[in-house]
Amino acid sequence: MKLSREIKTAILVIAAILLFIWGYSFLKGRDLFTNYKTLYVEYKNVEGLAVSAPVTINGLVVGKINGLKINNQSGNVIVEMQINTDFPISKSSIAEIYASSLIGSQQLSIIPNLKDKNIVNDGDFLQPSNKLGLTDELGKQLEPLKDKIEKLLDNANTMLEGVNQILDAKSKENLRNTLATLDQTMSEFHVASQQLNSILSDNKSKIGNAVTNLDKTVTNFNKISTDLDKANIGGLVQNLQKTLDNVNGIMGSIDSGKGTMGKLVKDEALYTNLAKTSKELELLLQDLRLNPTRYVNVSLFGKKNKPYVAPTNDTIK
Repeated sequence: MKLSREIKTAILVIAAILLFIWGYSFLKGRDLFTNYKTLYVEYKNVEGLAVSAPVTINGLVVGKINGLKINNQSGNVIVEMQINTDFPISKSSIAEIYASSLIGSQQLSIIPNLKDKNIVNDGDFLQPSNKLGLTDELGKQLEPLKDKIEKLLDNANTMLEGVNQILDAKSKENLRNTLATLDQTMSEFHVASQQLNSILSDNKSKIGNAVTNLDKTVTNFNKISTDLDKANIGGLVQNLQKTLDNVNGIMGSIDSGKGTMGKLVKDEALYTNLAKTSKELELLLQDLRLNPTRYVNVSLFGKKNKPYVAPTNDTIK
């Protein structure tokens, strides 16, 4: 059976049309030979979500974004998804936009509600959700810090303005002079430090001998401390205490008039007699010195004794 030229031409045209439709669908991410389920979700902001972005469930790719369009009534963005999976997705499941990585593009993840047994149908809408990316989360956490830094900068600016007001021309000149004086002082201190180092270097041997002598002194002191520790200090203290007690007893007896010393101290008549006796003894010795012949008379020729003449300074009454 021969086909006419018209039939062949028609077959080629139909094949070309089918090939064009398949190629167009393939370029748009559609597969005519795969049974997809189309689902929708509406967002206020899609956060950079693009067509052909993958749709995942627990990280597994189960579809892709087929289209994005704006709802003319609400102004929200309607996202069309093509889902190819046998996993039961309930109508209360959540479609969440998230960032796949720090610099990656936005993707869409379906968070299924396993408790809900009401499975979605083709053309149903899922619940929307937006998950902050790492950059957005970091920016959100840095927002309070940004405010604090701005306040800190404002306070620093105010403080610097106050410092500029305080540091007038005269204050700046005084500060400059103070710094110059401080620099001179540090220079003098450096010279003094060099001189001190020179003195220490010249007297190094003397300092060494002084340290040696000090070490010997400390050693001797330790030895003396050891000897004192070995000595019977307690017995010496007890003997000294007994001696002091005896002295206190003697002094008490004297004070109370007991004994010879006590009577000498307390008996005024005895003291007066002793004083009188001492005075008479003094006069006797004086008379003996002035008139020895009165008491020792040796005469070879038998002279007569001279009569007694009382001393002119006799004070005894």
